[in-house]
Amino acid sequence: MALFVLSLLMLSSFSTISYTHADSGMIGVNYGRIANNLPAPEKVVELLKSQGINRVKLYDTDKSVLTALANSGIKVVVSLPNENLAAASADQSYTDNWVQENVKKYTPATDIEAIAVGNEVFVDPRNTTTYLVQAMKNVQSSLVKFNLDESIKVSSPIALSALANSYPPSSGSFKPDLIEPVIKPMLDLLRKTSSHIMVNAYPFFAYAANADKISLDYALFKENAGNVDSGNGLKYNNLLDAQIDAVFAAMAAVGFNDVKLVVTETGWPSAGDENEIGAGSANAAAYNGGLVKRVLTGNGTPLKPKEPLNVYLFALFNENQKTGPTSERNYGLFYPNENKVYDVPFSAKSTPVNDGKDKVPVKTPSSRVGGQTWCVANGRTTKEKLQEGLDYACGEGGADCRPIQKGATCYDPESLEAHASYAFNSYYQKNARGVGTCDFGGAAYVVSQPPNTWTMSTGNASFQQGTEMGMEEEDPAD
Repeated sequence: MALFVLSLLMLSSFSTISYTHADSGMIGVNYGRIANNLPAPEKVVELLKSQGINRVKLYDTDKSVLTALANSGIKVVVSLPNENLAAASADQSYTDNWVQENVKKYTPATDIEAIAVGNEVFVDPRNTTTYLVQAMKNVQSSLVKFNLDESIKVSSPIALSALANSYPPSSGSFKPDLIEPVIKPMLDLLRKTSSHIMVNAYPFFAYAANADKISLDYALFKENAGNVDSGNGLKYNNLLDAQIDAVFAAMAAVGFNDVKLVVTETGWPSAGDENEIGAGSANAAAYNGGLVKRVLTGNGTPLKPKEPLNVYLFALFNENQKTGPTSERNYGLFYPNENKVYDVPFSAKSTPVNDGKDKVPVKTPSSRVGGQTWCVANGRTTKEKLQEGLDYACGEGGADCRPIQKGATCYDPESLEAHASYAFNSYYQKNARGVGTCDFGGAAYVVSQPPNTWTMSTGNASFQQGTEMGMEEEDPAD
């Protein structure tokens, strides 16, 4: 799907989470604007922040949008459109000026972390493929010139149509005519710059075209019998994993097994034409909800189990001016009036803590703890992610962190997890336990058990906390 990432509560950066190992992946959302009824960028930023969304991918470098995102805490992927590729490829001074005017001017206030050079260029009817790699190299050189190359990565989203074979995943291969002129030099650049290949992957398209052969449950992350790859014996429980591994296999086949991958677009339409099999709000909710849970509970694909999935959902809004079938205008998570199209739990509520961890007191605010749910730090995540989440909750998030300051009533035990749990839960309760307000980049999750059963690692110390630590029970219906 041409043209057009909730971290959702993913408090990490493209240059860290997306470029290093982590217990769980990250989720972002694509913010497309092919519509005449969308909220002003300032309102969109408010919406993103209210939902805990801190990672966005754009399709251009619109001044009003980049300005609105300044000092928001939201990390941004910007794009150099396909129509600019010829100029970007032909003239280094063009990319110097483009980077200066569209990137450097807005940093660091606007946290730009990557540039997508073109989008699905191989299927662009304007035949821009021959310009892609040189345009990417020129943009990279411009970033180096302005000392931005360490903080901002360069890549280009490709569609799965770049593959000649994708089933079984182990037989994944690129189209022969693309390999030498563009695939290999592009992957070589990504390897040298420690960037990811960007991939747009839509199980919806594969299912709609092969509904007689592909199980809907398999496409929607629901319980299913799975499929075993006849080439390597690996079992796949969902179609997206299979599509991703086909790309990994294709890269390995041309000698680039070490290049990492980020899914820059994936989603499911909430409405479609009669012949668009599977389109509908229930399936869209199942797909995106299953995907969020799949990403945030960690683990990579069967072929790359230690590589977390990093995904940008498509898309933030329904876009009423997009052309094509009805589905094209109905991928949004939100209507233009900012109401949700359907409800997606943007947190891994079932994320388990490690077995054998010691118990620590997780102190919670004395109010807004009803509803029988609390937000707790994830003992499996990294200290960096816990600290980043803690900083956000106590800073921009507006959590009441005074009780965990040194000398205050809830400072002890002096544990990053205990302090993070307090801050995360304060933020969660402050935001009325809303969907998506307890995740913090995989550093937190919702529990329904009372706090005295919360279990996390804090070295050799072992503590317990019950209602005597300031917990006040409220009516569960509150």
